[in-house]
Amino acid sequence: MCHIEGQAFASTQSSTAVGFEGKSLRRNAPSLLNVVYQKSLFHDGRELELSQQVWLPFLAHDEMANPSISSLIERIRGLSDYDGKFEKAFAGRPPSMETIGEALAAYERTLLSGNSRFDQWYFGKVESALSAPEKRGFAIFVGKGKCATCHLIGEKSALFTDHKFHNTGIGYRATMGRDLTARRVQVAPDDFITINDELIRSVTERLQNDVGRFEITLNPEDRWAYKTPSLRDVSKTQPYMHDGSLFTLEEVVAYYNRGGVPHSGLDESISPLNLSKEDEADLVAFLKSLDGTAVRSSRRDY
Repeated sequence: MCHIEGQAFASTQSSTAVGFEGKSLRRNAPSLLNVVYQKSLFHDGRELELSQQVWLPFLAHDEMANPSISSLIERIRGLSDYDGKFEKAFAGRPPSMETIGEALAAYERTLLSGNSRFDQWYFGKVESALSAPEKRGFAIFVGKGKCATCHLIGEKSALFTDHKFHNTGIGYRATMGRDLTARRVQVAPDDFITINDELIRSVTERLQNDVGRFEITLNPEDRWAYKTPSLRDVSKTQPYMHDGSLFTLEEVVAYYNRGGVPHSGLDESISPLNLSKEDEADLVAFLKSLDGTAVRSSRRDY
């Protein structure tokens, strides 16, 4: 439900993920494409290993709500689908906390995407791979747009992330209610309406507190800081930001162009960019060139 293959292993149906009994979770479901190259996992980087990461959503009361590790393992051991398959794959070892984590991590490592038109142009030197607006957008991306400050491009490869955590103002805005008088609300796929923020607060649950990386480090400098996401296949993974509060790439570019939401903790790299409307359009065009070709390794049938 949260990582859908046809949606770049993200979920475009709602701003935040849907959990146990339809509960709205705090954060947007990130894409799993190229997750094998990530140095930390979750928006706040609370986990470092794929094989261990899977147990957090399994046991979280508001996500999958399994009551315990043992109950989940026993449930899997009782399914005929897996009769003998774990033992065959793991040299006689049955389903366990370790082998279940290893199996899911092994699958996630196959979720790869590359060979985008950007790759063909930048690394492959195929000039015709990008259009003139896309090339102008790249110049903005690495220049006055300052995108490459956090979304890094290496000499031989590019995951478009610095693997670090930054306060972009989105978490501050959500918590403090700054810069919001109305919200776009999705009522159906590709169908939005604008509702006054005061009305929304009067009929919904209180916003769940979310202070980002601070929850892990307890360092005040990490308040409302979230991991820099990869931009691979970014046009397929809307809505954007850790809370899914920006619905289109155009909204994301416009947000950064006006300098985010100024406050004392805002990352020092964020400031008004003074991009023209043509600049914004070119930058969005470039971002769409990062859509790659899914590369799935062959599956062995155990």
